[in-house]
Amino acid sequence: MTKKQKKMLTRIVCAALLYALALLLPVPEPVRLALFVTAYLIVAWNVLYKAVRNIGNGQVFDENFLMAVASLGAFALGEHSEAVAVMLFYQVGEWFQDYAVNRSRKSVSSLMDLRPDYANIETGDGLEQVDPEEIEEGTVIVVKPGERVPLDGVVISGTSRLDTSALTGESVPRQIKEGDEVISGCINESGLLRVKVTKEFENSTVARILDLVENSAEKKSRSEAFITKFAKYYTPVVVFSALALAILPPLFTGIGQLEVWKQWIYRALTFLVISCPCALVLSVPLSFFGGIGGASRKGILIKGGNYLEALCQVKVLAMDKTGTLTKGTFEVQKTVPEEGFSAEEVLAYAASAENYSDHPIAVSLKEAAGEAKLEAKDVEETAGHGVKASVNGHEVLVGNRKLLEKYGIACKDAENDLGTVVYVAFDGRYAGHILIADTIKEEAKEAVAALKREGIRETVLLSGDNKRTAEAVCRELGVDACEAELLPADKVSALEKRMSGLKETEKLAFVGDGINDAPVLMRSDVGIAMGALGSDAAIEAADIVLMDDKVTKIAEAIRIARKTSRIVYENIWFAIGIKVLVLLLSAFGLTNMWWAVFADVGVAFLCVLNAMRCLNA
Repeated sequence: MTKKQKKMLTRIVCAALLYALALLLPVPEPVRLALFVTAYLIVAWNVLYKAVRNIGNGQVFDENFLMAVASLGAFALGEHSEAVAVMLFYQVGEWFQDYAVNRSRKSVSSLMDLRPDYANIETGDGLEQVDPEEIEEGTVIVVKPGERVPLDGVVISGTSRLDTSALTGESVPRQIKEGDEVISGCINESGLLRVKVTKEFENSTVARILDLVENSAEKKSRSEAFITKFAKYYTPVVVFSALALAILPPLFTGIGQLEVWKQWIYRALTFLVISCPCALVLSVPLSFFGGIGGASRKGILIKGGNYLEALCQVKVLAMDKTGTLTKGTFEVQKTVPEEGFSAEEVLAYAASAENYSDHPIAVSLKEAAGEAKLEAKDVEETAGHGVKASVNGHEVLVGNRKLLEKYGIACKDAENDLGTVVYVAFDGRYAGHILIADTIKEEAKEAVAALKREGIRETVLLSGDNKRTAEAVCRELGVDACEAELLPADKVSALEKRMSGLKETEKLAFVGDGINDAPVLMRSDVGIAMGALGSDAAIEAADIVLMDDKVTKIAEAIRIARKTSRIVYENIWFAIGIKVLVLLLSAFGLTNMWWAVFADVGVAFLCVLNAMRCLNA
C-alpha cells in the first residue's frame, strides 16, 4: 500500500466514524449537522478542490464535478445523511480502484527490477562498481554469483547457471560457459563470470525491454480510445439531461410548489451520481494494462493495448522457418566436391568467403572448417543470394543457385538432398556444394496444433529456403501452406497477397526473427519477434516479442489477448446496462441516492475486480 493510499484510507475511516456517530448518537440537530459537515469535508475536500481547479482549467464535465454538484445539492435539500454517504462510498470506490491500478502497475513495473544498479570492472585496487550506462562496448566486466548481469556480452571465462525467468518466464536455469552469449537482466546463480560487453546499455536487452514496457501504455486500443471519447461527450450530455430533469417537469406540474421542485431536483442529483462514467473510464484501460502485465510475466512483451486487441482478430498466421520453427543452429552434413577439387578445399574456401558474416549458415561453415580458413578480401554480399570474395587471389562465389546463374556458372542439381544447399564456385568454375541442415524445434509441432485450437484458420510458411526443404518442414509440422525461395521483398508481396483476401474484421500475424524479417514484421497487422535469439531490427519492428523464442507462446499470447478482450467487453456492457437501467428508474422517481451509489461506486468496483482477472490470464 502506498503512502497516498494509507492517507486516503485514514480519511475514509475518520469520516466513517463521524458519520456513524451522527447517525447513532442522540444529539441535538445542530450537533448532528456539524458531525455530518465535518465528515463530509474530511472525505470530500480533494474532490471539491479538483472540481474547482478543473473548472478553472476549462475541464468542467468530469466525475469530480458530478460528485461535487450531487453531494452539495443533497446538502442544500436537507439530505445530509445521503450527501455524506454518496461522497464516502465514492471515495471508498476510488480507493479500491487506485489499489487495483497500483497492483496492476506493479505487475508490469516489476520488470523494472531488471534495471541493473552497477557493473563491476577490474582495476588495480580490485573491483570497482560503475554505472552500466558508462560502460563502453568491448569492456570486460565481472559478474559475481547472485548478481544481475548488467549488460549484454560474451563470456570470456567462467561457467555458471543463469536464472532467466524474469526475462523469459522459463524457470529452469540456463547453463553457460566460455564463448556463450549472456543477456542483461539475468541473474548469475553460481560461478564467477568475466563478460566482454557487446552492446552499450542503451542498446542492451534490458534497456529495450524497459522501453517497451514504459511505452506500452501510450498505444491505446480501439476500445480504450472509444471509451475516452465516449466519456468526453457522455458527461456533458448527462449533466444537461439532469438539469432538464430538475427544471422541466416542475414547470409543467407544479411551478409554484416547493415540494415538487425539491422532488425533481433530488431525482436530478441522483441522476448525476448514477451517470459518473468512472467504471468505464478506469476498468477498460486497467483490463488492457493487466493483460499486458500478465503476458509479460510469461515472457511475452506486448507493446500496447492496440496490438493486444488486434491479436484477438488474427485468423491467418504466417511464419518464417529458420530460428522460428527450427533452431537456427545449422550444421554441415556433407560436402560434395566436383572433379578436381577436394571436400576440404571446397569447405575451406566457402568458410573463408563467409568469414565476416554472422548468418547461421555462415557460422556453420566456419565451425566446420575450423582452422582451415584463409584470408578473404573484397567481400561483396548480394541480399538473398550469397557472397563473392577474393580468397588467396582466387574469386570465390558462395550462395544459392541464383548467385551462380547470375555469374553465368552452370552447376549440378543438388535439390534431392533435404536441407539448405550452398553452392561454391572457384574462378568461374563450379567447385561443388555443401549440404547444411537445420533441426526443427521440439515444441514446433505442438505449437502449430495449439494455434489451430485457438481458432487460427490458416498457418503459412514464408521462407527463403529451397522449396523442397520448406515443404518437408510444413508436412512434418502440419503447416497449411508453404511459399519458399523468397527474398525479403518477395515475403512482403506474399504477405500482402494473403492480407488482401481477409475480411475487414480479420487480421494476419507474422512471426520471424531475422533482419530480413523486419520489413514483413512491420507490414503485417501484428508482428511477432522471437526475442532471445532474434535480431535487434526484428525486435524493433515487431509489435510483440517472445523473450524465450518458444513458438508455443504464440498461442498463449492469443489466448491472453482474447481473455483480456472478453473481460473488456463484459465490463463495457455490464457498466452501460446497469447505468441505463438505474438512470431510467431514477427519472421516474423509483430510486434514491443509495441506488445511485451502487450504480456508480458499486458497478465501478465490480468492473475493476473483473479487470484484475487479466493479471492472471
